[in-house]
Amino acid sequence: MKDLLDIQEKLYPDLLDIMQKRYKILQYIQMMQPIGRRSLSDNIKLKERVVRSEIEFLSKHGFIMVTSKGMRLTDDGDTIIEKLSSFMNEISEFRVLESQIKDKLQLEHVIIVSGNSDTQSSVKQDMGKACVQFLSSILTSNQTIAVTGGTSMAEVANQMKPLEHAANCTFVPARGGLGEQVENQANTICAQMAKKANGNYRMLYVPDPLSEETYHSIIEEPTIKDILAMIHDTKIVLHSIGDAITMAKRRKASEQVLNELGSGNAVSEAFGYYLDEQGKVVYKVRTVGMQLEELERAQYVIAVAGGSSKAKAIQSYFKQGKSSVLITDEAAANQLLKG
Repeated sequence: MKDLLDIQEKLYPDLLDIMQKRYKILQYIQMMQPIGRRSLSDNIKLKERVVRSEIEFLSKHGFIMVTSKGMRLTDDGDTIIEKLSSFMNEISEFRVLESQIKDKLQLEHVIIVSGNSDTQSSVKQDMGKACVQFLSSILTSNQTIAVTGGTSMAEVANQMKPLEHAANCTFVPARGGLGEQVENQANTICAQMAKKANGNYRMLYVPDPLSEETYHSIIEEPTIKDILAMIHDTKIVLHSIGDAITMAKRRKASEQVLNELGSGNAVSEAFGYYLDEQGKVVYKVRTVGMQLEELERAQYVIAVAGGSSKAKAIQSYFKQGKSSVLITDEAAANQLLKG
């Protein structure tokens, strides 16, 4: 691939720039369709006359259609984006960045999308799409996928689509979490993923956190036992990584717990575990579902987290070495390399 790129740059020095520009236009139309020309021009920071010229080209060749409501991609447009995706990554610096993060965190796979999800909502959508694409590449029929809650997982659910070669898969919540907002609860996310993927789902209706007495009582319930068996045996886990204090406040933690997290310098949260910068457990929420130590049984543990503000939390979590795949954004990756 590198040799081909070198030849192209010598024979057609402007070709790669044109390809990247048209790919960027198609990609943004795909995310925001239907979208008007002026809005497109403002968002991708290209002059309107340049955009007008490119739109005429893309329309003439059947990649987009222009309607009164705005521009949309055709099936050919969707296909060309899918086919160009890996190529465009190759010609960008992301491959180098992905390799650096992979080495730094000792991971099997790293996927980086452009931008900063702290400031651009579309970047979180891109991470969701990247997660779905990776999931589609590894799933086979009749598998169980455990999913946590959170805004990143909610975006993965938004981007979910029918999964080829993966019939009769079942989505289960990795843990209880009725304290979250409904749209960010694992149960809600599982149901949405399953419906879009043409799969099945199971629910886990338990609050989070629990008292010790309530916990031991609930896990003896037959229906809870059944779903827990599925969760513990899953080979694929999708999860997010949260900032410790932000997640604690979102889950309405007591002042005592917040003080404990502060004094323990907790920076990350995942699966109800709050970790410091060295990846040591500062505090653990008693919750029904998957425990951090059980992740070693899974074949793929896929973390989705981005934004420069999450870099410290991401690095903290991966000190545990429990996940093998990270899907993140450019801002978080660059910040990770500085740490």
